[in-house]
Amino acid sequence: MRVVIVTGGTAGLGRVMVEALLDAGHRVVAVSRSGASDLAPSDRLLVVRGDVASADDAETVVARTIAHFGALDALVNNAGLNLPTAAKTPDGVRARRFYDVGLDEWHAIMRVNVDGPFHMARAATPHLVARGWGRIVNHVTSFRTMVRAGEAPYGPSKAALEAMTTIWAAELKDSGVTVNAILPGGASDTRMIARDIVPDRTKLIPPSVMAAPIRFLLSDAADGVTARRITAALWKPGASDADNLAAAAAPAGWAETVAAYPAPPWPPR
Repeated sequence: MRVVIVTGGTAGLGRVMVEALLDAGHRVVAVSRSGASDLAPSDRLLVVRGDVASADDAETVVARTIAHFGALDALVNNAGLNLPTAAKTPDGVRARRFYDVGLDEWHAIMRVNVDGPFHMARAATPHLVARGWGRIVNHVTSFRTMVRAGEAPYGPSKAALEAMTTIWAAELKDSGVTVNAILPGGASDTRMIARDIVPDRTKLIPPSVMAAPIRFLLSDAADGVTARRITAALWKPGASDADNLAAAAAPAGWAETVAAYPAPPWPPR
């Protein structure tokens, strides 16, 4: 079984993925900023305090993982921050606009959602490449959310992670390390969606949808599957891998738009 790091792994969608991977027999390092967790203790689970916004913390998490389990096979970049979608103004409450966002808020989200996955992947990838097998899975969001009014800076931060997914997959081609993205497929029932905003939680996607696709992406059956974005809500646990890939997987990184334009004469050939 594999050794997997899951950032933001003690709550929400990250917790679901940690529990799904443990159920599949993997050894898992769940990273949280506080280091606190009520996950069921297991000899295959290590909870580590770490702030992915810190490059030093990322290096420490990877080092502790290898020291504890003797290896590292996969990284799930799940940790993320968002802001409330409403802003208070002298005239009342309205949808938040980009100029309502404070500098500290902007930088905090970019540090976690963009710098964080880079820090973790930068620390982990050399170990994966050296083993000749590995997985990087980035938690992104829907394309609509990336560009929807009121979603800055969260949307742009996830657009950056989508682009990073495509770039990393291309640069790691033929290394044995795949890079894919995963998203629930809509607003999910986690603490990031406040109950006063959506009191009826049945309108939200249950976090449990993340379990089956993350187990697939960490399996040998996913060898060769790279530069894809998996919409978890479309993944049917009873269907075949081929049928699920056809229904739930699409090229990452705006591939159709990129293909519509001729490649520039760079890099030199």
